[in-house]
Amino acid sequence: MRKTCVNIGKEIRDELLSQGRSVTWLSQQLGCNRTNIYNIFMRDSIGTDLLMKICVALNKDFFALYTRQFMANKGED
Repeated sequence: MRKTCVNIGKEIRDELLSQGRSVTWLSQQLGCNRTNIYNIFMRDSIGTDLLMKICVALNKDFFALYTRQFMANKGED
């Protein structure tokens, strides 16, 4: 089984910054404290429920990153 190359924490952080939104804003959207957001940025993986909440908050389909990686890996078979 191939490991995905998606660094989801970095992708979330980059999207948040590109939208000009703050860590405080995202923490309010998710109902958690800012420390939790910084911890998310450090993650290589994330649960689907939390990722869905982040997708909704940032209006971005982060699941598509995994789909692209899956398709790239599938092509290597």
